[in-house]
Amino acid sequence: MAPLTVLSTRKKAQTRLTRESEIFTTIIKAIQEKKGENIVSLDLRQIPEAVADFFVICEANSNTQVRAIADFVAHEVELKLGEAPYKHEGFTAQQWILVDYVNIVVHIFQPETRKFYNLEEMWSDADRMDHNDD
Repeated sequence: MAPLTVLSTRKKAQTRLTRESEIFTTIIKAIQEKKGENIVSLDLRQIPEAVADFFVICEANSNTQVRAIADFVAHEVELKLGEAPYKHEGFTAQQWILVDYVNIVVHIFQPETRKFYNLEEMWSDADRMDHNDD
């Protein structure tokens, strides 16, 4: 299981986003609506080797919920902004689904998988913000 390899194969978009960007707020609201837990965003804009402006990370307690969150994020972004994901990974195992919007990469984990990969620690230089029940 190596969804991050997907990220190394493409270039970061030139447009820089903020946490106020419509795509960012749409993603956060979609995760919240499907009861994603421990939602955080990592602002990667000041990290030169970062492949995106933001990572949005959350967790869900079952394969079904991981898939439901990923599907709903894609649905809401398509509906509101007309943008399909650049790429997605993890729909087979559903332990970690990655939905890549180039500037924002959404990671939906089951708790034990999130703990194992520990993206927040790997990207600890990034500014972190919690988004639980905003």
